Amino acid sequence: ENFEAAVDMANQLRPAFVVITGDLIQDPGDARQIAAFRKVTARLDPSIPLRLVAGNHDCGNVPTEATLRGYRDAFGRDQYTFDVQGTHFIVLNTCMTHRPDNVMGRWNEQLTFLEEGLRAAKDANAEHIVVFMHHPPFLKHRGEEDGYYAIPRKRRTPLLSLMRKFGVRAVFAGHWHRNSHGMDGSLEVVTSGPVGKPKGDTRSGIRIVEVFPDRLVHTYTPLGRVPRHLLPSD
Repeated sequence: ENFEAAVDMANQLRPAFVVITGDLIQDPGDARQIAAFRKVTARLDPSIPLRLVAGNHDCGNVPTEATLRGYRDAFGRDQYTFDVQGTHFIVLNTCMTHRPDNVMGRWNEQLTFLEEGLRAAKDANAEHIVVFMHHPPFLKHRGEEDGYYAIPRKRRTPLLSLMRKFGVRAVFAGHWHRNSHGMDGSLEVVTSGPVGKPKGDTRSGIRIVEVFPDRLVHTYTPLGRVPRHLLPSD
């Protein structure tokens, strides 16, 4: 019901695209859950592109080549880039960043993929560069201790260094089931609460992002509360 409510909000707002930052299902590879996910996403207006991000419930807490392949078979690419109205977006699979134990080569490939995407965006003079991932690099600040809810410092540091080097505007992540915000220089790291299973004092909701030439403005909005000033005039 929450997922349907989120899709209904998107249909009213008609954004340039919708992104789900991971945990599309509960159990990796579960055919019944995948079918349920597809049934709800089919409610989304077909004119609104849907962008998916791999989460630990999609690939496993410690992913393997088999679980990564299972994700790609069910949902498509787990790393990709796209452009919308002058902004360059990069999607990463941070399951193999958080715990690359079984797929260390994939983590190394991800760094190369990220650098190539950032360099291409810089060469194309992208107005903004934005990265989507499931696990945030940090919740409050880049020096915080390692833990379940953020990328370990060993891999956090090179990721952040690349993003700062190429002027990434913001990272949008999920995973924590709450809202959080932090800065690393001019890089903004935004962790959004969930549509399902909120924790703490966070309510189920979606994050609405407005893109301007010089800034991004974003607001976490509880389900059912569609901001009237953002509704299409037609």
